[in-house]
Amino acid sequence: MTTMSKGANIPVPTSSLRAVVSWRTGGAPDVDVSALLLGDDGKVRGEDDFIFYNQPSHPSGAVTHAGKQTGADGVATDAVKVDLNRVPTGVVRIVIGASADGGTFGQVPGLALKLLDEAGREHAVFDIADASTETAFLFGELYLRNGAWKFRAVGQGYASGLAGLATDFGIAVDAEPEPPAAPPMPAAPATYTPPPMPPSAVQTAPNHAAVRTAPPMPATAPPTAPAQPAAQASSGPVSLKKQKLVNMEKKLSEEGHGRVLDLTKKAAISLEKRGLGEHTARVALCLDISGSMHNLYQSGKVQALVERVLSLGLRFDDNGEVDVFLFGMQGHEAGSLNLKNYRGWTDLMLQKYPLEGGTDYAAAMRLVRENYFKTAAQRYAPLSDRVPVYVMFITDGMTTTEQQTREQVVHSSYEPMFWQFMGIGPSPKAVDKTDPNAVDPNAPKKKLKLGERLQNKLIEKLTGGFAFLEELDNMQGRYTDNAAFFAVTDPANLTDEALFELMMEEYPDWLNRARSMGLLTQ
Repeated sequence: MTTMSKGANIPVPTSSLRAVVSWRTGGAPDVDVSALLLGDDGKVRGEDDFIFYNQPSHPSGAVTHAGKQTGADGVATDAVKVDLNRVPTGVVRIVIGASADGGTFGQVPGLALKLLDEAGREHAVFDIADASTETAFLFGELYLRNGAWKFRAVGQGYASGLAGLATDFGIAVDAEPEPPAAPPMPAAPATYTPPPMPPSAVQTAPNHAAVRTAPPMPATAPPTAPAQPAAQASSGPVSLKKQKLVNMEKKLSEEGHGRVLDLTKKAAISLEKRGLGEHTARVALCLDISGSMHNLYQSGKVQALVERVLSLGLRFDDNGEVDVFLFGMQGHEAGSLNLKNYRGWTDLMLQKYPLEGGTDYAAAMRLVRENYFKTAAQRYAPLSDRVPVYVMFITDGMTTTEQQTREQVVHSSYEPMFWQFMGIGPSPKAVDKTDPNAVDPNAPKKKLKLGERLQNKLIEKLTGGFAFLEELDNMQGRYTDNAAFFAVTDPANLTDEALFELMMEEYPDWLNRARSMGLLTQ
């Protein structure tokens, strides 16, 4: 194994390798590894060339984010896999970087980069001992010289985080638009332009893009390669989220998903009005499979709702999927809903999970929290994350586990998770206009007197109303209000536009509170 110093380079021993960043945990900032595939101009050719936690693989299969692990010795790792045989023509460099979440790299002990082959043998190690105030680091790079790949230890940092690192290589990591009450995110810092390279260096080493704290590094003339198609040429900064949405709509059109495309455009109107046009969130669907839901499934109304929720997931979730959780007498994890399986999804789902004779909200809620935050246990201190979870919770009746459900809502209020409850059935608070008891969803909520609360409880028992879901919406004792509720007598009565408006009625305000209260990191 070769111990490398800054600026040193070695031949790459194999075409299939792993670049592994390691550090010691125990109060240290978290580290997220990323990789960028660069052309001979030192820039990405498009947003697909940036591989990180929210875009884990390159379309060519050349680079894949391998994910994090923490050993019993307290050493954590994050890695990318590289298959040099799959590197697209025109890519001459692959840079390995990382960002620090919750601090600087000077606060990260035991920081090192290792180069391993497919069998796990270590071929090189580069210890980082001089990090200080940097929040992003360029550890090293694979580069093509005279038809052969080499690896160089770089070890240069950025004080401007992942945005600064990505910007220098041709990616505009836009600040996410905030809801109106939230403060604007700072703009990405300006790019440093290195001094011209000496002519001799241009002939002997690969071209380096700008690194703010780096001294000038040698560069090489680009290797002879076939001309790239215009679509792959560097065309200025790329907004990751905006480009993903454009690509998503193009895919929907080309693959014949006309109804879903129409839904995503309607959802976009509601989101953009609230400053959430390029917002990112994980989306989950909690769906009632109690026996009383039979007619709603048989009529296709649940399938139509599923497609509407999927359209929100396509706008919000970068992986284009909605995680599904079912509840009847017990809870079930039902996999993901996506463009490959949404057609006829409810029929296939019911074959695997037949309707059950009970309704247990808490069973599904525990599964949701375990899926995203690894535990459904009691929580009394805020847990922060970059990306919130939006849960669409659909039911037609009461739960047998009211107290356990209250507890799940309270403890999840310390997590970046928002519950949007939707009740289907007769209710004094139904919002569809065919219900003679419908009320204006925008009317202020009034505090009910004891007699009114008891009356609503009786209506709920007799007609399937949703006084308990309304209670969850207004419940005291939470870290922050993390739930919203609306009811409809028949989901077919709601236009797509009206449903998206209801789904987004309280979520933006929760986002603002979640950010200010430490549940969401900027």
